[in-house]
Amino acid sequence: MITLPEAEQRLVERCERWVAESVVPEAGRWERERVFPADALVGAAELGLTRLRVSPRLGGMGASFACKARIAELLAGGDFGLAMSVVNSHNVAEELARWAPEAVVQRWVGAVGTGACIGCTALTEPDAGSDFAAIRTTAARTGDGWRLDGRKAWITNARAADVVIVYAQTQPGAGAAGIAAFVVDASRAGFARDDEPCSGAPWSMGTSGFRLDGYVARDEELLHPPGTGFERALQSINGARVYVAAMCCGMVAASLRCAAEHGDRRQAFGRVLREHQAWRFLLAEAAVDLRAARLMVADAAQAIDAGADVRTRAAAAKVCATRMAERHVRALGHALGAEGLRDRHPFMRHIVGAQVATLVDGSTEMLLERIARRFEDP
Repeated sequence: MITLPEAEQRLVERCERWVAESVVPEAGRWERERVFPADALVGAAELGLTRLRVSPRLGGMGASFACKARIAELLAGGDFGLAMSVVNSHNVAEELARWAPEAVVQRWVGAVGTGACIGCTALTEPDAGSDFAAIRTTAARTGDGWRLDGRKAWITNARAADVVIVYAQTQPGAGAAGIAAFVVDASRAGFARDDEPCSGAPWSMGTSGFRLDGYVARDEELLHPPGTGFERALQSINGARVYVAAMCCGMVAASLRCAAEHGDRRQAFGRVLREHQAWRFLLAEAAVDLRAARLMVADAAQAIDAGADVRTRAAAAKVCATRMAERHVRALGHALGAEGLRDRHPFMRHIVGAQVATLVDGSTEMLLERIARRFEDP
């Protein structure tokens, strides 16, 4: 496991306390009442989580990717949807701080970092998910900048985002070579949110879609020019695969703690559950797989911080961790019997979270193909 610097470790400890006090008690209600928890995003921002990897020069924390992965795990242990929401808003601040012109940085980075604004990144479309090069949203050069037209779907935070990084095709038929990214202000003409959120996703993810109809992005709002957008998106996605894997570890760790606490107090056939060998073995298997997945996440996170190629390591970590979460969250919930269905426990929410995790930032099948190609390299 990775040993974080003292300042980062203190931040992790503050985050852990905040999740226990402010997220865990509310997460069941968010889902039951179909609430997007904007107040929780403000709380995360007050801790610094929405400016975690932004340069201190711009008011950020300047933290390592390993720290980001650890915080993603803690957040998801409380609620996967909130973890995705916080991290995706953070990603916008980080991306703009790194690549945007100064005027755009001044307009948005501080606002997202303090929680005054919410950010999201829009790649996925109704007809283009893992096949990112097939996006149909277009960007056409105009005298005022770029005209954007198209539709995005299944976007985390789209229900409430103020600023959106939108990927669009500038040369229809050019595939990856024509893809660029633009900074879109959701309050301007030409941007319209979908009326209905995406059913099935956790409500705390704020998942929805939007349409662009003649939206004009100014010249300075071109974030990644054609020819660079595709590759920069893939770099971000590799990091996302690692923190999603960390989130899966968080869901399993939370489920394991809940099951263990239940086993210490629930009586069955004259003994508490933990005294039954078969019941203990179920928890032991989850603990073994959790440790293995955490090691894979740590290895990939260290590689990112070292500037190494992480494509295969990120893919493997996500495959391992999502499979672990799909298997063990369900099994650990079952270990509580009907009690595991209550929304005061995390199991039903984490089962949905684990399923969503297998789909975001590249499906399991796509990642397996990535790993298989690696073994064909000379």
